[in-house]
Amino acid sequence: MSSTTNSSAAVRLKAALAGLPASASAAVVAAERALQAHKPDEAERHLIGAMALAPQHPEVLHMLGNVHAMRGEHAEAVVTLQRATAARPQDPLILNSLGIALGKASRPDDAIAALRQACTLDPGLTGAWFNLALLHAGLAEYEQAIAALRRVVTLMPTHHNARAMLADILKEDGRTDEARAEYRDILARQPLSGMAWWGLANVKTVPLQPADVEAIRRALANPHTGAHDRIAMLFALAKGLEDQQRYAEAFAALQEANARASERKPRWSAAALSAQVDAVLRAFPAPAVTGSDFGSEAIFVVSLPRSGSTLTEQILASHPQVEGASELNDLWQVLADESQRRQRPLSEWAVGLPATDWRRLGERYLERTARWRVERPRFTNKLPSNWLYAGAVLAMLPGARIVACRRDPLETCFACYRQMLNGNEYTHSFSDLSAYWRDFDRAIRHWKATDPQRVRVQVYEELVADPETQTRALLDFCGLPFDPACLRFYETERRVRTPSASQVREPLRRDTARTAKYGALLDPLRTALGLAAYSTNG
Repeated sequence: MSSTTNSSAAVRLKAALAGLPASASAAVVAAERALQAHKPDEAERHLIGAMALAPQHPEVLHMLGNVHAMRGEHAEAVVTLQRATAARPQDPLILNSLGIALGKASRPDDAIAALRQACTLDPGLTGAWFNLALLHAGLAEYEQAIAALRRVVTLMPTHHNARAMLADILKEDGRTDEARAEYRDILARQPLSGMAWWGLANVKTVPLQPADVEAIRRALANPHTGAHDRIAMLFALAKGLEDQQRYAEAFAALQEANARASERKPRWSAAALSAQVDAVLRAFPAPAVTGSDFGSEAIFVVSLPRSGSTLTEQILASHPQVEGASELNDLWQVLADESQRRQRPLSEWAVGLPATDWRRLGERYLERTARWRVERPRFTNKLPSNWLYAGAVLAMLPGARIVACRRDPLETCFACYRQMLNGNEYTHSFSDLSAYWRDFDRAIRHWKATDPQRVRVQVYEELVADPETQTRALLDFCGLPFDPACLRFYETERRVRTPSASQVREPLRRDTARTAKYGALLDPLRTALGLAAYSTNG
């Protein structure tokens, strides 16, 4: 941080604390330091005295709002930060905090408005521009995200997270050469950027070179490499070693990457997921609502990651009537909001719920996703984990269609293990992966058995083996007339927000299976899945 920046921060802090007694000022400063150390409880303890002395002071409210936000208490954070903003409406840092909280509270339009106001008040506030980019990217508003990221990079050329995110969006947009150049430029400036190495490795159509592997090894040996960067580098290293057919070394790198990742994440509970699946399947033993085409605009593509869902969506999105919206969290949010309103989990309040309530929830979902039907009448939602909520989908939107993508379980689980999948903690061990697969498998079998007219199982291997027959069947299931553009899905220009972004811009390949190359190294995964060992498979 430059002396000019330090001076500006000092001026801002002095102004922010104006009107507070000295003891309260010291408490606010201590609370901010605790928040920077990710210690919200400690921050709150510091604020107790300040709140007693000046409960309406904007900076006290600002810090208290940030405490709520760090705890995940998003509604409380919004209310508190709105009070802070009312007391000091021209403070860009408070508006920045409010924008973050509004985004977490699923109020993206309000969040963008707050962050844009922060950027207007202080055009040099890098954090607000970056948060604005994150929001636009989450809404798939990529041009706005790119513009905000370019502003961040202009203000702070060393902001490697922004540059890596910019490269990721360029990759998703099919601008592979630009993305690779951006990753390379980041690494030239900061060779310890794990996300840049992983982004480069994840341009799957271009293999890493031996020199890249050695550069990653040097970065891993550097004591200054951060823990998260180290995990990303290990996944990238595995990809580079695999590109060189050094499978034993690649597998060792994957084991270390996943072991380190599991240490930094909350422990995932296979038993908890199984109990949740049990409860949801009991809640939807049969279709809750039938005989209506309400919600026919929506097509849900569900799966485990790495199961061909991106390919399936790309085929559908190549149809002139379908907009490919990629991974949307709107379904989960509608159900979560209803669970919060009722103070009961979905599996409890769904039982016996009147059709009028399901209709209300379906209307809410369609309202939230209306932006995806501006140019085309139908749209896809490809969030993989929506498989758990298929019963609710069919109750809320009886005219919707659900396409469940399946792939060979060994290939699926190993593909997940090879990928740095943030937010998917079950991917870090073979036992967890196999448990997740089994719950997915039994849930999909249940949904298909209870409602075969609205649930289709799309098998990846069958699609690859006979694309025209499978594509025609897929379109017919969705009530769409055949269009030859769906067979030329790789020509469709759209952003693809998954690790398969590069691959779906190429014709179908039949050489995507990898597990045989790793041989008996994957026998523990085979055992977990109940499959025969490699040596007995021939």
